[in-house]
Amino acid sequence: MNTSNQLRIVGISGSLRKGSYNTALLHAAAELMPPEMTLEIIDISPLPMLNQDFEKPFPEVAAEFCDRLAKADGVLFATPEYNSSISAVLKNAIDWASRSPQQPLNGKPAAIIGASIGIFGTARAQTHLRQVLSFVGALTLNKPEVLVGQAHRVFDSEGKLTDEMGRGFLHDLLVAFAQWIRQVSPT
Repeated sequence: MNTSNQLRIVGISGSLRKGSYNTALLHAAAELMPPEMTLEIIDISPLPMLNQDFEKPFPEVAAEFCDRLAKADGVLFATPEYNSSISAVLKNAIDWASRSPQQPLNGKPAAIIGASIGIFGTARAQTHLRQVLSFVGALTLNKPEVLVGQAHRVFDSEGKLTDEMGRGFLHDLLVAFAQWIRQVSPT
């Protein structure tokens, strides 16, 4: 954790789609964060699929990814819901982090948000992601939750979250996340 009052957050979108609602949700989070927080969105598309045959030496792209996680004060995951679970690329990124000698998610404060065109948002995917993050030792904020349903109706054509209630929920989660980080990772 850094020693300044500024909290450095990394954001990971579990969707690689160019017009991803989850990536757009991370951009909305960057807008709505309390002033003491900053957000760096990490592109996980360069990570190769985990294959233990190629772990040694640890791939440079995976090492850089893990280093960025390790240097962050917290991780904000934006997960889509694919077949009632998280996406393969998101699980792959977490798997690479778990294989790193750094173990950058172990003891790391984390929060989860998600957007889907379905009516229930990403409730099942978030539950599954909490299970995965628990196993790798992340300290996941449980409430409040941000489950954006019918995303195609609450984001405009440029990817801006236009729903004021949704923006309020997201802001509340970010405020709680800042408090959570300070509670579980005091300097």
